[in-house]
Amino acid sequence: MAISRVLQDTIIIKPPKKSPILLRMIVLVFAMVCGVFICSVCLKQISTHSKIKIEDIQVIERPFSDNPPTQMRIPIMHFPHPETFSRAECVHNPVRYFAILSMQRSGSGWFETLLNSHVNVSSNGEIFSVLDRRRNASSIIKTLDKLYNLDWFTSASKNECSAAVGFKWMLNQGLIENHEAVVEYFNARGVSALFLLRRNLLRRMVSVLSNSYDRHAKLLNGTHKSHVHSAEEAEALSKYKPTINSTLLVADLKKMEIMAARALEYFNSTRHIVLYYEDLVKNCTKLKDVQEFLGLPYMELTSRQVKIHKGPLSDHIENWEDVNKTLAGTEYENFLKADY
Repeated sequence: MAISRVLQDTIIIKPPKKSPILLRMIVLVFAMVCGVFICSVCLKQISTHSKIKIEDIQVIERPFSDNPPTQMRIPIMHFPHPETFSRAECVHNPVRYFAILSMQRSGSGWFETLLNSHVNVSSNGEIFSVLDRRRNASSIIKTLDKLYNLDWFTSASKNECSAAVGFKWMLNQGLIENHEAVVEYFNARGVSALFLLRRNLLRRMVSVLSNSYDRHAKLLNGTHKSHVHSAEEAEALSKYKPTINSTLLVADLKKMEIMAARALEYFNSTRHIVLYYEDLVKNCTKLKDVQEFLGLPYMELTSRQVKIHKGPLSDHIENWEDVNKTLAGTEYENFLKADY
């Protein structure tokens, strides 16, 4: 009986505790709400951060896609101190440096006469047509230094008050072989490169072959002329129709393309502009773009040169049927019909 009483007393004194289920549910719900809130805040911050990064990248990249950085740079101004003469009152006139990079018979001669019609431009022709001037990188740099210091004299020189001085350089005149040294020089001295290319490479080929023939035949009264200033002279030279090797035609056109593409790749880091002969002929506003690129005051540019091979190419190629058959269905088929 005593033991039974003790157990009863124990049960009465220490009753089993009931679990606070309601309280636990409230705490659990509160924790879930807090967790959801914290997660939503974190996700919102991550999303906002990502958007800012994307927008920043777009802002940085947009000018690069619309306007290449090498074209956006302002041309560097120089104040040369020539050794062979005094610039006198023009000593404080800034000068900008340029080079016309092209291939023979791509309109570079005509383009250069246009530039030289500007009162403030001196473009000095193919200075690297002479082998000794392009024998190696050192001789090239020495020649460039002399020209850009205004110590180079040609019939086009307006040295005292030139606002822009340059020359034309054919891609096969040591330019490709010494491109690393030339690119370094252009970037260090702030030389602007004007690429002048020709879209219709078949017309360029006709011009090259005809000019090479006239070098020996001298059709103009025993005189060879690469460029003419009258319709009569142009007509006389256009009477010769070259025969094109149709077997090598596609390969030769491809070589021209590769040379131009390689030059553009090599000089991609320089300040440059790419021009096409056909665009300059058809769109006179392109010349305004050139003057703006060189930092020149705008002027109407003129040339006395007359185009030699006018009209359809079928009038200027001896074996036209073979050429037409060879290029039909190829990537160069459009060359057969283009006007320029």
